[in-house]
Amino acid sequence: MYYRRKIILGLLQIFDNKLEKINLQKLLFLTSRFQDKKDFSFVPYKYGCFSFQANADLKIMKNYNQIAETNSTWTKIDNTDYIIQLKVKDIQALKNVRNLYGSMNSTELIKITYQKYPFYAINSNIAKDILSNEEYEKVIANTPRKESEMLFTIGYEGISFEQYLNKLIINGIKILCDVRRNAQSMKYGFSKKQLKNACEKIGIKYLHFPQVGIASDQRKELHSQSDYDKLFVQYKKTVIKNTVSTQNELLNLLQSNKRIALTCFEANINQCHRKHLAEAITKLPQFKYKLKHI
Repeated sequence: MYYRRKIILGLLQIFDNKLEKINLQKLLFLTSRFQDKKDFSFVPYKYGCFSFQANADLKIMKNYNQIAETNSTWTKIDNTDYIIQLKVKDIQALKNVRNLYGSMNSTELIKITYQKYPFYAINSNIAKDILSNEEYEKVIANTPRKESEMLFTIGYEGISFEQYLNKLIINGIKILCDVRRNAQSMKYGFSKKQLKNACEKIGIKYLHFPQVGIASDQRKELHSQSDYDKLFVQYKKTVIKNTVSTQNELLNLLQSNKRIALTCFEANINQCHRKHLAEAITKLPQFKYKLKHI
């Protein structure tokens, strides 16, 4: 079992094996504040801090009959003591959270996370209703205000799903353009359906442009930068040359939405075709914007 799932089960266990769904997300977030190495990352969602990874783990543990679900609660139903399987620092983190927040109801937990961590309230449906004017102004102040037009590229290698989504939010991305030929991934969150669903839930439109990707069989045997460079020479001679209409479509999206991002896997921009696609777009006659790799 993944260690992070033991953290969730330990959290349920220390709260008498049952938590409301909203409370679990908030308490898991607050637990992470006491961890040097955090097991979960979070995004600002409609009720504040939310971990898509934790939610997926809960669904999986339900299938393994470790927990049960109702419309509003999660309940630990197996008899295993997961707390004793945790690291000492993580046990203390759970105890700290129970001692500090254990008596709070859902509204109180939501409110205190909004007060202490206003960034995570920027997409909340209820922040204005439960915070004072002064507290709500802090939420507004943490909302990214990005008005200048810019073309971005972003890779998801080496970061969590939530860290990736937060990069999009912080940079004010309006449309995420997936430029993989095959938009599937072994890494949680980055297959097409998952990514599209999550983006739309945080107010970012997702579009897939497989025609500007590179076939997987062409990406084999890439061991050095020289191997990548040879691949990209062919990519520019073939795909870039034959997809000018798609490049213009992407430019039109940038012109109408101001901030869009091209996404693929590689963290190293020099080893990803999105760099060459982005540069081809910058050479179109109507391009007058900035390009930034994040």
